[in-house]
Amino acid sequence: MHCRLDGYMELHWHHIMQILLEGKSVQESSTKDVYLEILADKYSRGILEATMEMPKSAIDLSNECGIPISTAYRRVQLLHKHKLLGISGSINQDGKKYFLYKSRIKSIMTCFRNGSLEVEIVPNYDIEN
Repeated sequence: MHCRLDGYMELHWHHIMQILLEGKSVQESSTKDVYLEILADKYSRGILEATMEMPKSAIDLSNECGIPISTAYRRVQLLHKHKLLGISGSINQDGKKYFLYKSRIKSIMTCFRNGSLEVEIVPNYDIEN
């Protein structure tokens, strides 16, 4: 019985990992180009990495990633525009609005093979929106 249970758990875990690691292929050439530009930018990479597990404000990202605040705001807008960052907002005790940003992706994989560029995105299933 113990062996069967382990076998079931192993199969079940393998199936879950396969689903979690399965990426979505990007077909649009212009979208591939945008993603490559984003990956080439150290600030954009820093923001995506910093927001992978927990949402953060632009001020937090600026401090944590060593990015000027105006650059942090421009990058989060760019990443949100291309659906790589999710945004949630709230109002603090002083009545001021604030926004938190969270990566919508776990990874972007690229491959240049036989003259063709392949881009695959693995979604961040920890995000709600």
